[in-house]
Amino acid sequence: MDAALLLKAAVMGVVEGLTEFLPISSTGHLILAGSLLGFDEAKASVFEMAIQIGAICAVVLVYWQKIRATLLALPTQRQAQRFAAHVLIGFAPAALLGLLAGKAIKAHLFNAPVVALALVAGGIVIFWAEGRQRPARVQSVDEMSGLDALKVGLAQCVAMIPGVSRSGATIIGGMLLGLSRPAATEFSFFLAIPTLIGAGVYSLWSDRALLAWADAPLFAVGLALSFGSALACVRWLLRYIASHSFVLFAWYRIIFGLLILLTWQMDWVQWSH
Repeated sequence: MDAALLLKAAVMGVVEGLTEFLPISSTGHLILAGSLLGFDEAKASVFEMAIQIGAICAVVLVYWQKIRATLLALPTQRQAQRFAAHVLIGFAPAALLGLLAGKAIKAHLFNAPVVALALVAGGIVIFWAEGRQRPARVQSVDEMSGLDALKVGLAQCVAMIPGVSRSGATIIGGMLLGLSRPAATEFSFFLAIPTLIGAGVYSLWSDRALLAWADAPLFAVGLALSFGSALACVRWLLRYIASHSFVLFAWYRIIFGLLILLTWQMDWVQWSH
């Protein structure tokens, strides 16, 4: 396989891993990176969805003890059953919306101006959410109700717009609903497991005609680097939120989004559509 193509896959894998669990939009960054690299054909779209599986494997590794304990306790323990049910409840809205409108969203919203506007808008929302902090009603994911899970799941639907950020929508949405920052972040991670695996597998299956065995090295590189960079990022984020707010990410979103809008408006960069 072409070495240049493998290098592009490596860059995209790192971008996916570093941005998937931060509130800055992995999809938005992949769209922008793919445009700059010239990695934006139909097969690239499948690749971007597939390498999310590498990133989610990092979360599975970090939370393996809790996942394993929950799975083992499912047949007999009510708490484990409630937790699993809440993850499924939170997953359902985005899964339904993706099946009904996923192709239309990709056709009309996956472009640099939309990403930039969503980045700026999301940054403003983060500033607003951090500025209105109130005592958390829910301190851990085990205290969540089914209604809490559904509301966070509905917030996740907003992230179908590229640039919004799935993790940003669920974490900030959870905080606005009364979850503590650690609880909202942890539930966002667990909610990502069925969401990203489901999206990746569905994309691979529905667009399988675009793929060939010759693409295996491309996907292997992307998956491996997505996993490695996501693992480092998740561990860092869990330490960071223990003593910091999300204001840093709000500043990043706004500055980066305005920069993209400027380069697009001035025609300094030929962003593909």
